[in-house]
Amino acid sequence: MERTDKRLTMLPYGQQWLDEEDIEAVVQVLRGDFITQGPMIQAFEQKVASYAGAKYGVAFSNGTAALHGACFAAGIGSGDEVITTPLTFLASSNCVLYQGGTPVFADIDPITYNIDPRQIELKLTPRTKAVIPVDFSGQPAEMDRIQEIARLHNLIVIEDAAHSIGADYQGRKVGSWADMTMFSFHPVKHVTTAEGGMIVTDNEVFYRKLLQFRSHGMTRDPQELTRNEGPWYYEMQSLGYNYRMTDMQAALGVSQMDKLDGFIDKRREIVAIYNRELAGIPGLVLPEQHPEAASSWHLYVVRFLPEYFEGSRREIFEAFRDCNIGVNVHYMPVYLQPYYRELGYAEGLCSNAEAYYETAITLPLFPKMSDMDVQQVIDVTKDIVRRFKKGNV
Repeated sequence: MERTDKRLTMLPYGQQWLDEEDIEAVVQVLRGDFITQGPMIQAFEQKVASYAGAKYGVAFSNGTAALHGACFAAGIGSGDEVITTPLTFLASSNCVLYQGGTPVFADIDPITYNIDPRQIELKLTPRTKAVIPVDFSGQPAEMDRIQEIARLHNLIVIEDAAHSIGADYQGRKVGSWADMTMFSFHPVKHVTTAEGGMIVTDNEVFYRKLLQFRSHGMTRDPQELTRNEGPWYYEMQSLGYNYRMTDMQAALGVSQMDKLDGFIDKRREIVAIYNRELAGIPGLVLPEQHPEAASSWHLYVVRFLPEYFEGSRREIFEAFRDCNIGVNVHYMPVYLQPYYRELGYAEGLCSNAEAYYETAITLPLFPKMSDMDVQQVIDVTKDIVRRFKKGNV
């Protein structure tokens, strides 16, 4: 069987889509009076919070900073445990370490790949203070069950929705479920501010803590000052960081938010094509959806089951790359990273996450993909299946 024709350039697994309106929005800020802390930041915060069904939004320089701020606002500190998933980017658990807390990893559901609420319950101890569920690939975690556990045990829920802005669970938008929800605006995400993140919340206490935390722990609000020496006066009331977003980034974010629903529709169209064209291939596991979740599809992950294919996952991965299909792998369980191993975490902690990792490959998925791009991904995937298929299956 001949190989599918090779693309001339590498197709990435994800990429931003900017148009002239986005560029003009940034140019208008550059022509104005504010390029760092200006009015576009509040406009962006309000737009995202309103879209997500939350009262408040606090923009940060990136999603990691936003998660750090959420852990600070939640009061995470030394001796506190926070339960999260191992199937995520490093930031979801690093934010706990930044505050001196201890990440506790609960295994994933083998169907949805999200954190399993039953495993959360098994990991609870008197030291558990919060849960950080992650909406892996854009599919919301089972927030009803997680919130029920949190209420029963007086826990704070910080939803890592870096993958899932625009997604629904039980008809409610992501951002309206948790005590705090983090969105990411990295270029591979649904909308971008280049780098950027945000926490949305309904809790005014958390909101005010987040505002201070992103700006050195400082406030100028007369209602928060311990004394007031004049119009110039400000106070540092906690140890914060410089985690602020710029007005240029926020202007880009406002413009991008106008396109979010269209971007999600396009992602769902591509997913429907992948699902139709790749269905029924023995040994190729396509992503499944929880019946009450409507993913916004940040990632499309397939699994090559080793009993059906010759060669290793690495060889299959490199075969895609040889055809200029920029596949990726999301993610190695966090606790298998060298730094976490030094902290005492070890293999075998979450068997479902480890089994998933050994077989997963992320196919390209982003709104700017052309029909030809989508077809080439499908053709190359089918060709690789044929080339690596074991003769007896």
